Amino acid sequence: MMRLSETALSRLPADVERPAYDRKAAKRGVVHLGIGAFHRAHQAVYFDRALDSGDLRWATTGVSLRSAAVRDRLQPQDGLYGVVVRDGDAEQTRIVGAVREVLVATEDPAAVIAAMADRDTHLVTLTITEKGYKLDRAAGGLLSDDADVAADLAALDAPRTAIGFIVAALAQRRARNLPPFTAMSCDNLPHNGALLRAAVIAMARAHDGDLAEWIADEGAFPASMVDRIVPATTEADIAAHAAQLGVEDRAMVKTEPFTQWVIEDRFAGERPDFAALGVQLTDAVGPWEDAKLRLLNGAHSAIAYLGGLAGDTFVHEFVGRPEGRAFVEKLWNEAEPTLSPPEELDVAQYRRDLMARFSNPALQHRTHQIAMDGSQKLPQRLIATLADRREATQPIDALALAVAAWMRWQAGQTDSGERFAVEDPIADRLASADGVDALLAAIGVTLDPGARSAIGAWLTTLERDGAAGAVRTIVS
Repeated sequence: MMRLSETALSRLPADVERPAYDRKAAKRGVVHLGIGAFHRAHQAVYFDRALDSGDLRWATTGVSLRSAAVRDRLQPQDGLYGVVVRDGDAEQTRIVGAVREVLVATEDPAAVIAAMADRDTHLVTLTITEKGYKLDRAAGGLLSDDADVAADLAALDAPRTAIGFIVAALAQRRARNLPPFTAMSCDNLPHNGALLRAAVIAMARAHDGDLAEWIADEGAFPASMVDRIVPATTEADIAAHAAQLGVEDRAMVKTEPFTQWVIEDRFAGERPDFAALGVQLTDAVGPWEDAKLRLLNGAHSAIAYLGGLAGDTFVHEFVGRPEGRAFVEKLWNEAEPTLSPPEELDVAQYRRDLMARFSNPALQHRTHQIAMDGSQKLPQRLIATLADRREATQPIDALALAVAAWMRWQAGQTDSGERFAVEDPIADRLASADGVDALLAAIGVTLDPGARSAIGAWLTTLERDGAAGAVRTIVS
């Protein structure tokens, strides 16, 4: 079957949206680090809409920091791919043309630096997952004992980390009397803008104090919050998509109708007309961020571990049972009082919308996908909420069960005895940790004795009754 490409666009069904602009005339104003499925279903769609509006400054150069897989899927397709929006039985496809090139950092680091240092580049965005920032959560700052960080602290001629690439590119821009680009984290990290800024300045200071001061004075690192559920694409998805389009699209992504982007209104230079694209610009991202992390992401992690242990393959299976839905509502009842939501956010409606999103069977969102890298996600998704509840002397039953389920997950075995690999950057350390205190210490978390006791009690319940039994107990 023919691959999707520029020449194949005319063969697509009439109801498939496609670029309405001259791709060759578009300038590459964005460099995106970590061009995985989420970026292609989220930020790239916004930039594609900006190009469609006639603002041709926002084509994207994608960067894969490790694997060449995305480049190898997109290159034969002229950078084109489909975003398939599924809502129940309904489905709509948009062909996105914003991505003009994909570079692989390990193959040609100089090309990545050159793209970021180009005078047309105004935005550098990142979706590198929580672990990609190489941050020491306990001590603060960069993980100086990480081999890649240590290499970049020593020299930046061939960076290994996202932070190293940003600093190397900013150094080139300063040497050429170009202004800095705006660097924007789009990952699920609280205060992601401030964390990215601190990491970049620390890396720069290790090489050139004047460069660090220039970045601190002239650079911009706006906080942002992004939201869209993007499950992993399967071969079955690709085959079904090809049958509908009549061409093969190896880079397609599937997602839901909902999409949200909230950005702190702080930029170093040019930017798209974000407001016209449906982006919320604000002076304070934190309240939006907390609501998403503690309601959506917190529930997702709880569902992933409890559902995964119980044998649920997909999120919709867990919330499709009355006790599963009741557990999520109980978790939200504990999390909601810890929020200070912005005036624009109706939390009751947000919760209803989240449950509808979780219940969408067309997404096929796998619990094991969400469960990955739990050590990097748990502190901001569940532990912070639990700690706030303890400080306010409020119950933590659902939160404690969710944390206990993460601990039970580290054994690498479902309640039915099925073995699985625990995918986590510190999986070996977690596997050797014995008990609640050791597992919390492994992720740099300290909790009071009462919280640890509550988690331990639910861990015992999970070991005795399984996840399904524990969920029935907590909601009965």
